[in-house]
Amino acid sequence: MVISEGEYAKMIIVGIDVGGTNTDAALISGGKIKATAKVPTNYNQLLESTVSAFEVLLNSYGSRLPEDGIELHLSTTLSTNAIIQEQGDPTAVLAVPGPGMNIKQVGLRFPIYILSGSIDHRGREVAPLDPKEVRAAVTEAKNEGALALAVVGKFSHRNPSHELTIEGLIRGDTLFKAGYITLGHRLSGRPNFPRRMATSYLNASIARRQASFCSTIREFMVRGKNVRNVFLLKADGGTMRLEDSLIRPIETILSGPAASIMGAESLSAYPYLNTVIIDIGGTTTDISCQIKGDTVFQRQGAEISGYKTLVPALFSRSIGLGGDSEINITNTPGDSGFSLRIGPKRAGTPAAFGGNYVTPTDAAVVLGLAKIGSLVSAENALSDFSKPYGIEPKELAQMIIDTFTQQLTLAIKEIYEDLQSQPVYTVSEILAPPDIQPQAVIGLGAPAKVFIPPVAKHLGLKYQILPYSESANAIGAAASCQTAGITLHADTALGVMTVPEAGYTGRIERPILFDIRRARKEATERATEFARNLGLDEPENIKIVEEESFNMVRGFHTIGRTFMVRAQVRPKVTRLSVPFSQC
Repeated sequence: MVISEGEYAKMIIVGIDVGGTNTDAALISGGKIKATAKVPTNYNQLLESTVSAFEVLLNSYGSRLPEDGIELHLSTTLSTNAIIQEQGDPTAVLAVPGPGMNIKQVGLRFPIYILSGSIDHRGREVAPLDPKEVRAAVTEAKNEGALALAVVGKFSHRNPSHELTIEGLIRGDTLFKAGYITLGHRLSGRPNFPRRMATSYLNASIARRQASFCSTIREFMVRGKNVRNVFLLKADGGTMRLEDSLIRPIETILSGPAASIMGAESLSAYPYLNTVIIDIGGTTTDISCQIKGDTVFQRQGAEISGYKTLVPALFSRSIGLGGDSEINITNTPGDSGFSLRIGPKRAGTPAAFGGNYVTPTDAAVVLGLAKIGSLVSAENALSDFSKPYGIEPKELAQMIIDTFTQQLTLAIKEIYEDLQSQPVYTVSEILAPPDIQPQAVIGLGAPAKVFIPPVAKHLGLKYQILPYSESANAIGAAASCQTAGITLHADTALGVMTVPEAGYTGRIERPILFDIRRARKEATERATEFARNLGLDEPENIKIVEEESFNMVRGFHTIGRTFMVRAQVRPKVTRLSVPFSQC
């Protein structure tokens, strides 16, 4: 169904972000925020938290819902938590590396069964597979406890035939159902065999958990909740349909940082400047960067729990610094002077909220910077904490605020120094290092009003605390739009063109005339078709985000060229109409 801009403006969209401490929800309609809600996250029952936030939000909204229903956008920690906590299914990788590579030296932390057979760097079969060897590897993996399989060939992005053949040999096994076999070429058409193996392994390991989650969400939809469509937020800041997440659940990792970035984009008072986005939570602070309003991406792909993947992801760095962080004294009572270190661990519930720990939140309460919780409880806790060191509670509170500010400022500077040393990739171009320095600070999260002003002062920058700062992640999820991307590979000497993500292999017409302009045109058309198959009836904003071409020389003659072009439906958000406060 084609949705016009006018119809989109009338739609009711609910965004829900399931965070580590709280689950936030926001409802937008007509380009405006109509209601927000917040409930505590039940870490063991994430769906329960989602349903609770949804119901509180609708009660807050109070108005009659449209007959055609609500569009629900979810930012969920399900996949991220499963990977970080190692709760995925036991998974084995069937790898076809070909000659010249020792997989053991790569240092991947999962079972890998190496199969014979080979496809070269141009996609030509050099050696066939051995079906008996494939079946033996599957049997051994099953006997070792594997419940899911990933099949990855070194050059499957050029020619996926070996992966498809292996899938056909496995498919008759009832243990490995359709959702529990991942083929590497379907996840990414980019080179980098180790990253594709890691991506495929993680995708297979969380497939069953994602299938269960999708079933529960469908139940939620039919229990009279008036939800018409469900989209999940991805690491690249776009959304994907619920049913597509069954095939590529790995793309939903790290959607929390993506939600905060998209929230900043939808609410920013500085949409065309270089900005640093700071999302301060209870346990961690996420730091992201924008260049002329365009968000910086991870160069190679997302990294999670030590795994380097090919999952497209917005750039974000997380540090152990938040409103509930522990306060560490670096020397013993009685010394002349002492210093503090905040984090990286979470202390627990702040004293102001009935806990037994002194935290930055308590310091803010004592200094009158935050009107929350119990002032008396916070003062008593700081008094007990500071007494052995011979200082007043308010003096300690100010030291905590100053230390937090200094640590956050230093982290921001270190991130920009790191980015300065390498080309920075945004979704539209690769930028030279001198263009990236921030011109403004954008803050969100509950503690943002306390810490963003002094951080901006230290950096010498203007700042904005986002409207609806505490619900900005949910707003970002609601305001995000679908994205999709493909990788086109073309070899004029062989006359072959492939688009791995779309499962396409075809002949190049008149290869002698095929040049970079035609490669871009083909990539754009294939990206449009791929996006339509994912439900984007009129995909807009398709950009060429990466390209390269090489001459192939035999003897002293050029015999053809190879091309690689990545085209993407660019991540975007609905800009929301709100009163801005900025400094």
